[in-house]
Amino acid sequence: MWDLALAPARRSMSALSRLALAGLLWGLGAVVSMPAWAQAAPPAAAASAAAAKPATRDKCLGCHDDKDMKSEAGKPVFVLADDFARSAHRKIDCAECHDAALTVKHPRNPLGAVKPQVCQDCHADEFKAVAGSIHGRRAAGERAIKDCNACHGSLHTVHKSGDPASPLSPVNQIQTCGACHEDVLKNYEKSEHARGLLKSGLVEGSPSCSSCHGKHDVHAKDDKAATTHHARIPETCGSCHKGILREWQDSAHGALVSAGKDGPVCSNCHEPHAIRRPDTAQVRHQVADRCGDCHTQGGKSFRDSYHGKATSLNNQQAAACADCHTPHANLPKSNPKSSIHPDNLAKTCGACHQNVNASFLTFDPHANPGDASRNPYVYWIYIGMTGLLLGVFGFFGLHGLLWLQRALVGKLRGEFPPHEHTGAHVRRFHGMQVAMHVTIVVSFLLLAATGLPLKFAEAPWSASLMSIFGGAQVAGWLHRFAGVVTFGYFAWHISAVLYSVVVKKERGFFWGPRSMMPQPKDLFDFIGMMKYFFYLGPRPKFDHFTYWEKFDYLAVFWGVAIIGISGLVLWFPTTATMLLPGWALNAAYVIHSDEALLATGFIFLFHFLHTHLRPESFPMDTVVFTGRMPLATFKHERPLEYERLMKEGKFEERLAPAPTALELRLTYIFGFTAVAIGVLLAAFIFWALLTGGFH
Repeated sequence: MWDLALAPARRSMSALSRLALAGLLWGLGAVVSMPAWAQAAPPAAAASAAAAKPATRDKCLGCHDDKDMKSEAGKPVFVLADDFARSAHRKIDCAECHDAALTVKHPRNPLGAVKPQVCQDCHADEFKAVAGSIHGRRAAGERAIKDCNACHGSLHTVHKSGDPASPLSPVNQIQTCGACHEDVLKNYEKSEHARGLLKSGLVEGSPSCSSCHGKHDVHAKDDKAATTHHARIPETCGSCHKGILREWQDSAHGALVSAGKDGPVCSNCHEPHAIRRPDTAQVRHQVADRCGDCHTQGGKSFRDSYHGKATSLNNQQAAACADCHTPHANLPKSNPKSSIHPDNLAKTCGACHQNVNASFLTFDPHANPGDASRNPYVYWIYIGMTGLLLGVFGFFGLHGLLWLQRALVGKLRGEFPPHEHTGAHVRRFHGMQVAMHVTIVVSFLLLAATGLPLKFAEAPWSASLMSIFGGAQVAGWLHRFAGVVTFGYFAWHISAVLYSVVVKKERGFFWGPRSMMPQPKDLFDFIGMMKYFFYLGPRPKFDHFTYWEKFDYLAVFWGVAIIGISGLVLWFPTTATMLLPGWALNAAYVIHSDEALLATGFIFLFHFLHTHLRPESFPMDTVVFTGRMPLATFKHERPLEYERLMKEGKFEERLAPAPTALELRLTYIFGFTAVAIGVLLAAFIFWALLTGGFH
């Protein structure tokens, strides 16, 4: 072992070299400046020493050129002539390093190991650099550099660093340094630098360890002398990325560092050893977190925005921080050269959005709906939507729990008729209505499954659910397709109602027992249900529609209109802002997001309970899929409608045969699948709310 920091002073020359030089200088008459022992050496001594060099090397290799040769201690002591002939030391005689070969007889007296100071004779500058480096100062412990061999390999087979066979060639030094720095090696092997060097063979264009850390004068990153010190990193990276360095130096970030402040440098944004292409979805997702380390409020508002959520789901088309603020030429908004200066904003936004207009440019990409000072209109819309969410979920949550406990008791008491699909049935829906409901179920589930991951983009399940649809971009198109289908069945329903009213002159759509519009009886029915829940009265008698079914219907009617219009505004923002102010985009985002949460939560929790999961209907109410209801169930749940039909003499025409086995099988397959998906998505919503994945 030896201590690089305390290496002894180098010898002036080896024995043979001193003899040769003394003879040469003596022959030239420079004996005055030579030591006494050199003045006494005759010219013949130098010639004799020079002649001895190849003879000594050949004589040593004559014995040591045997790969099985070992010392008495069992240590290999072979030096293969072919390997030595290709090494950087091939012109050096053995005795120049093993000077004991001239003074002892061999093999009775072993030569011993080569000491570091022997290497120092020729490599004084390198030794000085190592002595002051972190490797030299830490020359202790298992991972300490004990001698030159640790990095350069055997001194008998050592190659110049540029030689591809050298352990310190650009390619091989990754493994050489990685022998001690395993964690760094693992990260580097996944980086773009490693890809260029190890896979593409770009030895001159891709950095290896020494490209960034130096060769012998390696220092810890907190040492000001280190090439990886915070203040020197731009210069180090800029040795390859010259154009980027110039941009950064002129940026707000560069100005901070130039002023001696703790501004961001390359390694703050790009992971030093695991650096990846900045245009990949994974890196774009990390941008907000990296920028958010300094820009806390900006990072949070970005993650809460559509851009931020889409980026976190690896949507490469969504704008990340660098797309608007540029990657390296970041400047404040007030700077005329800034990409977000009012004069340059149209060009910046126009990179993604075509035909931008002045109103569109007033959109707030870092909006905070909860901050009234930022935009009072968006704030009050946010307050209204939040109140609506809390009110609906609070009211129907309590309503559902009361109903559930009363239904369980009623089931145990035998208050409900058996849930059988035999015998006479009563038709409630015709074929077109059944088909429309199936369409609603499919499109709604698709909207929910592709929209909820965006709503809860930070939830642990969001990325996985999005990947099922082929990624965020594909899911986005599926979401829009389902939205078009929703507009389609909504338009069909409105058209059907208008046709019945205007053309067929039918009545009862807006008032009466067949109407879906709320009426005074619904209030009395609600009060009666509250009494029923608390065991204070019988279950109210209902007609064709109940008060909760009317709420379901109007909620869908309202939801399609509100979600649909706000969705169109977000889908076509530049077209929308031809008529609307820029803040309307921020408002539309709040409305679309919160109303979608209201719709999905209500359907998966309360609508499912009202129809399928309540004990008297469990495991499923099949009427909406078969169009028919068992007569016994009809008399129990719709007694007023039964009485009315009997009085009007129309009951017989409503009777229908029981569903076939195939119809029931298809109904249960489709129905159970839909309910299972809905319940799973509801569980995902609660998961996101409980784990902080909601923004």
